Amino acid sequence: MSLILKPGTAWHDAYAACVSAVPEAFHDDRVLNHWGGLWQRDGRPAPDVSPVDGTAIAGPPRLDRSTAARAVRGSVDEHREWRHLPLATRKARVRAVLDALTEHRDLLSLLLVWEIGKPWRLATADVDRCVEGVRWYVEEIDRMVAGRTPLPGPVSNIASWNYPMSVLMHAMLVQTLAGNAVIAKSPTDGGVACLTLACALATREGLPITLVSGGGAELSPALVRGSELGCVSFVGGRDTGAQIAVSLADLGRAHILEQEGLNCWGVWEYDDWGLLERQIRATFDYAKQRCTAYPRFVVQRELFHDFLAAYLPAISSVRFGHPLAVEAPDDPLPELDFGPLINDAKAKELADQVDGAIAAGGVPLYRGSPTDGRFLPDQDISAYFAPVAILAPPRASPLFHAEPFGPVDTIVVVDTEAELLAAMNASNGALVATISCGEEATARRLAGEVRAFKVGINRPRSRGDKEELFGGLGSSWHGAFVGGELLVRAVTQGPGDERLPGNFPGYILQP
Repeated sequence: MSLILKPGTAWHDAYAACVSAVPEAFHDDRVLNHWGGLWQRDGRPAPDVSPVDGTAIAGPPRLDRSTAARAVRGSVDEHREWRHLPLATRKARVRAVLDALTEHRDLLSLLLVWEIGKPWRLATADVDRCVEGVRWYVEEIDRMVAGRTPLPGPVSNIASWNYPMSVLMHAMLVQTLAGNAVIAKSPTDGGVACLTLACALATREGLPITLVSGGGAELSPALVRGSELGCVSFVGGRDTGAQIAVSLADLGRAHILEQEGLNCWGVWEYDDWGLLERQIRATFDYAKQRCTAYPRFVVQRELFHDFLAAYLPAISSVRFGHPLAVEAPDDPLPELDFGPLINDAKAKELADQVDGAIAAGGVPLYRGSPTDGRFLPDQDISAYFAPVAILAPPRASPLFHAEPFGPVDTIVVVDTEAELLAAMNASNGALVATISCGEEATARRLAGEVRAFKVGINRPRSRGDKEELFGGLGSSWHGAFVGGELLVRAVTQGPGDERLPGNFPGYILQP
């Protein structure tokens, strides 16, 4: 049976709902920036298409350098007023925003599907994690800010496109709760409508949020090096993060720079293959387009046969395709592991890397086909990429040392513990790692030598929620650690010359 688009879920339906819900932020022909306390019809609207099927969607209205500087000055003015509001007032306003986000949950989720290709289950989870996480902070904030004051200037947020709600919007709401005005750069690659809707609901409740779009060259002087900023928070790739770190080096400014690393899963003296098969299947959620994905498995040679017997059924059972395609109008949306990659250029980049790795000697253990996906008749599938697994990636390949940010696994076979640790530490620091090992003492000894901030024993690790600390080791993180109370402490000031825990030279806090 051929598939159809679920009625009521088309992009034009979602955009019309945005115009109806917050007309001040969405016009018929474009989304707006928000600065100086107003929604501004400025910038150059950039055309964009959905990775889902090539549908034309709203693109970011890009500002020039001088307008970005004016937007930052407007945020500074808002900060001077907001930081003196009573905490009870800030809590009441943030609660009202959370209620509004909950009311518009399905629309926010649908925008995430169209803009960044998340299947419905993962899109709703992104919205829910934002709301539930910030509600926890509203209840806990009194003790967290006791004896502390807001920063002297607003917090500037630059984040990747993949989690606009549970990472970016979540951080912004906590930052405002702590007494700061906030600035956010709309992710260039997707999510502008979702973030605009969320920010419009927040500004209606009086939150001091500035939302601007543009390229790094135009916005970085204002959003990174602006003299009146209180903190810079960045989530993204190592190259951009390293440039920001260099820009901040001589400013002495508070910063939180989360960057990707090659997160590895080691298998050593292990035999619970049924559990591992289920865990491997789950690692393909959202096509591994997240900072805590596991794209590298390091396996003891004598266990490789058993590992392969668990791995191949897991990867071959992964389901992908159009997130809104159904067989009949009343059918529920499909249960998919992932939809498209963020765009067709990323899909081509990954295909070229896979071809290059195989041509240089890597062994293709598994290579799925786009025809395995669930698609509408004659739809554009240029942004889709079927799962791939490569044994022994060549050292010259980017797949050997860098995170692919797509459904591509590399597998390395080792003979000794030293080789296991060397392979797991290939990228000089990561956010998470896992050791699957039947002997807990051995697992914990090995985990202590892995250069990742969080190391799971027989289970994956994630960014975490609420009270859980998060950071990175080596090149995967610069600046203050966050999570729980540290997320608030990173954007407030304490007594004296307090040095927050973080990945600073000579200051590494082990989890």
